[in-house]
Amino acid sequence: MEISKVEFDRQFLSQGLLCGVDEAGRGCLAGPVVAAAVVYDVTHLPNISVDDSKRLSPEMREALFAEILKTAVDYAVGVASWKKIDEMNIREASRYAMLKAVKNLKIKPEVVLVDGNISLEVSERCYSIVKGDAKSFVVGCASIVAKVVRDRLMVRYHRLFPHYAFDKHKGYPTKQHRESIKRFGVSPIHRLSFRLGV
Repeated sequence: MEISKVEFDRQFLSQGLLCGVDEAGRGCLAGPVVAAAVVYDVTHLPNISVDDSKRLSPEMREALFAEILKTAVDYAVGVASWKKIDEMNIREASRYAMLKAVKNLKIKPEVVLVDGNISLEVSERCYSIVKGDAKSFVVGCASIVAKVVRDRLMVRYHRLFPHYAFDKHKGYPTKQHRESIKRFGVSPIHRLSFRLGV
């Protein structure tokens, strides 16, 4: 029988501060990777139905984002720019953004759960959880915060580079995005180390 996200988290810590870490934008052709770290007291987890941010509508993500910011003990974000991605590679840039997010927290959690198979040396009790955003409450919360913050950044970039419709696809490799690159060339925020199709 599948256990709930809250029960999953309480396997790692029965009381105290638990942190979830996730990133958004890893598979994009443009823009930064944004990571979030979200901390909750596991004995006071709110009744919020979180999920992998990719499965939620933008409206649902925004509503959950507001709830998470109201109820979390602490949260922080870390950003790796497209230049950092080209310099380091996407995996190391994602790790860099995650480390920044955890280091930007004001409160030190006792246990850290990280989405995927990236290891972070931020705590003696730090665990990598494959598909963690679908299994863990705190990682699901981090997934939503990272996605909303990144989407908002991409809407800002759309105002600077409207030809690419970053407000629609947020930099992901959609047909519309690839056609824009072929027509207008690369923008200053495209990841030149990626296969852009130009």
